[in-house]
Amino acid sequence: MVRARLIGYFSAVLFFSCTTKEEPLNRIFLGGQIINPSSRTVTLYQGNTVVETFQLDDQLRFKKKYDSLASGIFKLEHLPEYQTLLLEKGDSLWVRINAATFDESIVYSGSGASKNNFLMELFLRQEKENQYLSTKYSSNKETFSRLLDSLLIEKKNLWIGMDSLNKLSPIAQKVTQAAYIYPYATIRERYALLRGSLWTASEDSLYFGFRKYLNYGDNDLAFFDPYINYILNFINKKALDSGESYFRTKQTTDFNIKRLEVLDQNVSGNLLRNNLARAIAFEEILTFENHAQHERFLQFYATVNNSPIYLAEVLDLHNDISSMEPNKPLPKIFLQNAARDTVSSSSLAKGKTTVIYFWSQTQMNHYRNTLERVKNFKAQFPQLRFVGICIQPFNTMVDEVQKIMEVSKEDQYALLNFENASKAWVLTLLNKAIIIDSNSRIIQGFGNFSDTDFGTTLSEVRK
Repeated sequence: MVRARLIGYFSAVLFFSCTTKEEPLNRIFLGGQIINPSSRTVTLYQGNTVVETFQLDDQLRFKKKYDSLASGIFKLEHLPEYQTLLLEKGDSLWVRINAATFDESIVYSGSGASKNNFLMELFLRQEKENQYLSTKYSSNKETFSRLLDSLLIEKKNLWIGMDSLNKLSPIAQKVTQAAYIYPYATIRERYALLRGSLWTASEDSLYFGFRKYLNYGDNDLAFFDPYINYILNFINKKALDSGESYFRTKQTTDFNIKRLEVLDQNVSGNLLRNNLARAIAFEEILTFENHAQHERFLQFYATVNNSPIYLAEVLDLHNDISSMEPNKPLPKIFLQNAARDTVSSSSLAKGKTTVIYFWSQTQMNHYRNTLERVKNFKAQFPQLRFVGICIQPFNTMVDEVQKIMEVSKEDQYALLNFENASKAWVLTLLNKAIIIDSNSRIIQGFGNFSDTDFGTTLSEVRK
């Protein structure tokens, strides 16, 4: 793994040094190369706003200079993955990504690379640590706190070493410090959510002493995942009444309304507040079993949010979910068949009750497991049609994989435009399943193909 990353680093440096020069202090250069791409586009976001959608060239590269791009936190998306970037005026950054192993493969070079490579190193370390820490939630709070303290000190020392070698701006210092401080604060809140509902007031005061060092109104971090994740978990803990079970309460409309109340009372900064309220609203609206309560939730949400754009997005999602209710016609989208022809989704059923499942070229283990379930379901329910839809357009690699796996191509399609299709069908999870009747009317719009009870759902459909 290390050797592969070093090879990627040196090749990126060679290309970078041959193609770019030091950028003026008010300009930002961003370029990169995507190996094994899952699509031909890369999208750059600042906040929730699209800055640029790049088309990969024949060498799978993209690049652009910006004269008036504001410094800050960005996201670079190559569906279905994304990663955070910190871009500042004067940066001249090149990124190399292998889409088959997205996060693990990312290497930056050029001016501005050190801070971004540090963010990636932290991200990968913390992903591995989270697996280890998940086994420690049974520890008492003193033991658990000491463990987190030791990990925090370790990351602080890494940051001090990185900071001493680089002339970081104030915003770069803030973001890179937040990248190691807030993930551990999040874990503290999560531990308390799962184990601390019956603590005494003095135990609460001692355990949550770390909160006084944190900022609950930092607009600079309003779109930084580690910070947002922490604030949301802080809100969750504040909204949970003593003695309540988080797992039983978290998906109720009443709890989500209470989360908005806690947000309104404890978080400052309009940009941050609106982004957090939007995240809570999306969680509520995407809890499909609460659909009958969503009007009540939306009325309260409108009193906390003051962004007309976010309100329109949330209402739009609510309407999209309504269009996926049983007995309604499946919204029409355009698909690509195995022959690379464009077809309408209205032709999927072919006169049979049809189960639609989804897969991604970047998650082939998931695809193999899904195909095994399809094989078993076909044996149990031969009267049903099963259709697989890849979330990226087909390519020659898919052809080879499906040939090796002996997949029937007449039952395989691909999305031509993920953004439009995911909106129309409310596609938020790869495990989603849609069941339609022979006339393309919806029987189940929000099934879970990997759920152990999905076979029971199919038995009910057969009846």
